Amino acid sequence: MAEIVNLNRFRKQAARAEAKAAADANAAKFGRTKAQKKLEEAEAAKARATLDAHRREDEPEDKA
Repeated sequence: MAEIVNLNRFRKQAARAEAKAAADANAAKFGRTKAQKKLEEAEAAKARATLDAHRREDEPEDKA
């Protein structure tokens, strides 16, 4: 004879497992230490500064 299973309990258990998997994926994707965030911000600022330093200024054209 089969074992009786509470379907609500089974559904909630599956939902908890799915939520935990999603949380673990987000932690791996977005979770960074403060040092990593600061380093990434500094690298982005340096890249912006380098790009701005190499920007050419367009000469204004006379509209006569």
